[in-house]
Amino acid sequence: MSLEQHTQLKKVAVLGGGSFGTVIANIMAEKGIPVHQWMRDANRADEVNTQHENTRYLPGYALSPALVATTDIESAVRDAAIIFVSIPSPSFRDVLRQAKPFVTSEQYVVSTTKGIESTGFHLMSEIIKDELPDVKVGVISGPNLAKEIAQHHLTATVIASEDEGVRALVQEALHQSYFRVYASSDTYGVELGGTLKNIYAIAAGLSAALGMGENTRSMLMTRSLAEMSRFAVSMGANPLTFLGLAGVGDLMVTCMSSLSRNYRVGYALGSGQSLQEAVDALGEVAEGVNTIKIVKEKSDEKEIYMPLVSGLYEVVFNGAPVKEVAGMLMTNEQSTDVEFVLPRDAV
Repeated sequence: MSLEQHTQLKKVAVLGGGSFGTVIANIMAEKGIPVHQWMRDANRADEVNTQHENTRYLPGYALSPALVATTDIESAVRDAAIIFVSIPSPSFRDVLRQAKPFVTSEQYVVSTTKGIESTGFHLMSEIIKDELPDVKVGVISGPNLAKEIAQHHLTATVIASEDEGVRALVQEALHQSYFRVYASSDTYGVELGGTLKNIYAIAAGLSAALGMGENTRSMLMTRSLAEMSRFAVSMGANPLTFLGLAGVGDLMVTCMSSLSRNYRVGYALGSGQSLQEAVDALGEVAEGVNTIKIVKEKSDEKEIYMPLVSGLYEVVFNGAPVKEVAGMLMTNEQSTDVEFVLPRDAV
């Protein structure tokens, strides 16, 4: 069934009223696809419906008048062809449980959340499979700053799923002249790439606040890529995934842009603010803060060499001096420059 045929009978749901949930809902609404966006806040939903703006997360950006916001999760998800879940990781499972009575096995459920559940090291796709075992699952990840998408800047993302039908329908639903959607079957690798890069964005913000140079930034980003791919491969991901949009692409944008929430938290920490002050000033969830702690515990458990994560953990949670930790990183074991090198006849 084509998307045009599909939307004559169906609709799309987006769970979450944050910046990214709002922009993907708006992408589809601009195309004439019926979109219902579920939000907890009745005032925010009314604002989207009447003023066509989300002033908390996307102030100043006009939304399509066709976008329908609601606080009724049943009306949002019932009969939706695709349910996008754009909920911060600590609340992700709870919202799925609220939606569960109204979800059928014929619907596709796609996570856009870049995070890890703190208990048990569950990625969002695993939570979906746990709570909704009969649905087909996908994840979206890539270098996708919401405010740039809202401005229609050229952007690309990745839809990853083991199911070809999920990949194809999400590509059709989200494709716009300014928004390109690539496909991958490495769900775990794409999801881990989007999650792990949040850690290194905090490190990039720290280094910028301390006035470190471009050489330092280059070193930090390339060693971050090696470290995150080392961890992901040990968890079962494909290392080549990290050469694409969900790996190096997402890492670059989140480590170089002041629009990145995690970068801004790192910059605040490097400027002398406490973690609580940095998070309060941001006013939004920065997934990387919790991810540092979760990945540190998992890397210790699996004995994976992750010096950047270990150093950041000491800075963020134990108040260690940043310059002292940076000095320690420079004296750590020097491993090979490029890991996971393919045999020449495989290239």
